[in-house]
Order: sequence, then structure tokens, then C-alpha cells
Amino acid sequence: MATIVNPSASFAADIIDNGKASGQQFLVIGLCMFLNMLDGFDITAMSIVNTAVGAELDLTPDRLGLISSAALFGMACGAMFLAPISDIVGRRTVIICSVFMVSGSIMLTANANSLTAFIILRIISGLGAGAMLASQAALAIEYSPEKYKALSVALVTSGYPLGAMMTAVIGGFIMPEYGWRGMFWFGGGLTLLMGLVTWIFLPESLQFLIDRRPKGALDKINRTLQKLGKNEIAQLPDIGNSQDKNNSANAIDNFQDLFRNDYWKPTLTIWASFLLCFSTMYFLMTWIPALMEYSGFTAATGRTAFFLFNLGGVIGIWLLGAISTKAKLSNIVSSFLLLSAVLLIVFAASPNQRTLLLSLVLFIGILFQGGFTGLYAVAAKVYPASFRSTGVGWAIGLGRAGAVIGPGAAGFLIAAGFDMSANFYIFSVPVILGGIIAYRLHIR
Repeated sequence: MATIVNPSASFAADIIDNGKASGQQFLVIGLCMFLNMLDGFDITAMSIVNTAVGAELDLTPDRLGLISSAALFGMACGAMFLAPISDIVGRRTVIICSVFMVSGSIMLTANANSLTAFIILRIISGLGAGAMLASQAALAIEYSPEKYKALSVALVTSGYPLGAMMTAVIGGFIMPEYGWRGMFWFGGGLTLLMGLVTWIFLPESLQFLIDRRPKGALDKINRTLQKLGKNEIAQLPDIGNSQDKNNSANAIDNFQDLFRNDYWKPTLTIWASFLLCFSTMYFLMTWIPALMEYSGFTAATGRTAFFLFNLGGVIGIWLLGAISTKAKLSNIVSSFLLLSAVLLIVFAASPNQRTLLLSLVLFIGILFQGGFTGLYAVAAKVYPASFRSTGVGWAIGLGRAGAVIGPGAAGFLIAAGFDMSANFYIFSVPVILGGIIAYRLHIR
């Protein structure tokens, strides 16, 4: 294999963007997607075992709610405070450490015997999941050709709803035989196994190695180039004056970069979009089954609606990713969100007919979750590699404030006598605003 003597500063981008995608690139995307599936299973497992945990540990519904909120709180903190570390020590390091953090805390949860233990362990699981999601989005971008960057992020993030769907299916096999503890042993054990696989096969970002230049960077780059089927390099590319800044920057510097130069406008725009859309997302994720029951349908119909919403999410995420290879990303995200808002209003105005409502839930899932997940790709494309995980992490973390506000506000509205239709009317408003704001990002 030939050796490139003097690689250019744009070497990493040239390697990824030119030529056919290699098996190594597919491996990176596939590993990240499967890890997100495990995250989706591990984090949403609590929704399946709630009743059993409450019965065994004598926990009231409000205390079980604290356990569920603990994981969301941990995910927000992990995205904001741990994911940015990957801009300093590397995507691979943070992802692997996060996988082992999640697997260890999940297996310990199988032995939890108190509310305090549950809350602490769920926070730790959330920390790892939040850090992993933002770091994987950055790594997926950095191993994907320009045309397919949004598609790659969509595939990776679609793992989470796939894992959430898997939770219900696997729970049907494990719970009758092994109870709620068996669910956590299964999830934690499988995640631990995938941690070992990730440690062996997941490479570091080429762009990170070139920008940060950790010890042994040249050897690591050439090993990755071999796997990519590319020519090796004799020396690291000359990146000029930016090298000193890249090597000395820390998490605080990276956070400040979000507001320097022209980045402050897209940063605030992305934060607003995430906050608005997260509020409606978690309203739907939390209340769709209960609202269907309150409207006179059976509990089975409520579970079917929840399944269809997540199935629609997977379809919508893949659909948006495919369309993004041919059209402007922010325009697609905006269109998906605005159309989903229209369907939320149509759902609210529709007669109480089971087939019609379930069909609408499916299409709401396709459009809303597709557009919502497209925001991850938008955030990852806005920022350069030097502070990409910081930008994505803070967008996800602050957006999760909406995950707290949305379900809580819906609970107060329901207690005040607002029915399912009224709630869908109300929560269409954040989606409309989010769609309008996303349009202003102008990201291809």
C-alpha cells in the first residue's frame, strides 16, 4: 500500500468524502446504532417493570415516577457534562466508558432493594446513555461522506426507539419466568458484552486524531486507514495555528465556542427547537396509552397506540435520512414537524373511532419522530469537530428540560379536566413553533 508523504489539512474530510464507503464505516454506524438500541431497552425497561417493582418494594406511583424521572435527569446531565469530554479525550473513549457505566448500573439495579438505590442507579444509567448518544452522533458524522451524514445520524439515533419497541417484546418472554430483576440482568449483561465488542472494533474519529494529536496519533490513524482501505501517511497533516488551540482547549473553552463568532445564532435556535419538540415528544411518549384509556378504549388499545407511535418513529427516522441525501436537511425537518402538527390537530378533531385514531398515531409517529430526530443531525452538522459533541450534548441536555415540562404540564391539564383532544391541540403548538424555528437554520 502506498504512503502519502505530505497529507493536506483537509486529509480526514478527503478520505471520508472521496471514494466508496468501506466496511469499516458501515461497522461504525452499525455498532453505534446497536448500542443505541441497548440504551433504548435499558432506559425504557422501567416502564415495563413499574408495577412489579412497586408491588415488591411497596412503592406508590409517585415514588415510581421519581425513578423514571431519575433516568431522564441523568440523560440530560450526561449529554451536557460528560459528552463534551469526548471533544477532549476522544469519541471512542467516552462511548466505551459510557457503555460500561450503563451495563454496570443496570446489573446493579437488578439487585436494588430500596427507592434510594433505584434512583441513584437510574441516574448513573442515564448519565451513560446521555453521554453516549451525543458522542455517537458526532462519530457517525465524522465517519460518513457529506451526502450521507444526516442519514448516518438518523440510522444511529433510530436505535433508541427500536430498543424501546424491543423492551415490550422481550419483556413478554423474561418477566413471566424471571421477573423484573431478570429484565435488568438481561439488559445489563447484553450491554456489557457489547461494551467488549465496542472496545475491540470501534475506531477513534480520524478528525479527532488529526485535530487533537494524542499520543500515538499517527499509528492510530494509519491503523484506521488500513481498515478503510486507504493509503497510509508518513506524517501528520499540517493544520497551522489551530493546532495549539486544539491541544489546549478544555470543556469550558468548547462551551464558550458555542457562542463565539457566528455560532451563537444557530446555538440558540437549536436549543429552542429541541426544548419545544422535547416537550411534545415526552407528552406523547408518557400519555398516549393513558389518554386512549381515559377516552374509553381498552388498555390493550393504549399499548397498541404506544407501539404504533414508536414504529412510526423508526419508519420516519429512516425516511428522513433517505430524503436528506437529496434535499436541504433543515427544510425537511421543518416540513416533517409542521405536517405532524397538522396531524395532531386532525387527531384532536377526529371522532372517537379506534382504527382512525390508531392510524393517525402511526403517521404522527412517522412525521414527528422523523423531524425530531432530524434535529440531532442538524446539530451535529452545525458545529466543527473540535466542539461537536459539546454542541450536540448541550442541545440534547437543555432540550430535555422540555421532557420534564411536557408530561408534567399534561398531568396538570388532565387533572384540570382537559380531555385527550384538548391536550393534542395544546401540544401541537410547540411543534409548530419548533418547525418554524428549524426552518431558519438553513443546514444542508
